[in-house]
Amino acid sequence: MIEFAIAEARKAEKRGEVPIGAIIVRDGKIISRAHNLRESKQNALYHAEMLAIGRACKKLKSWRLDDCEMYVTLQPCQMCMGAITNARLKSVHYGAASTTDLNWVTQTQNLENDECGKMLKEFFAKMR
Repeated sequence: MIEFAIAEARKAEKRGEVPIGAIIVRDGKIISRAHNLRESKQNALYHAEMLAIGRACKKLKSWRLDDCEMYVTLQPCQMCMGAITNARLKSVHYGAASTTDLNWVTQTQNLENDECGKMLKEFFAKMR
């Protein structure tokens, strides 16, 4: 299946994008395919994985992709792994390992921790 992700990466390369492609498979069939569009769309979120997840969710009419697998040409970044985790994909298979370290962003935690936590607890209590 990785060959289909590679074909998507080649499409990105032809557009002057970083050549990364991704597909999502369910029951042995490709339900979504995408390639990077970050440069042409000038949008930091337009990674191949993010676009493939969005298309798969639209096709399945669900944000839960727990019976799906992703094939991608490069090890997903932190943002994409977050989306993969949230979409509940059952597995990810990638071609090349990433050498990028994304830990340069300064982080501050526990701002209004009590209020933020209380709001979420109350919301989920109402849902149950």
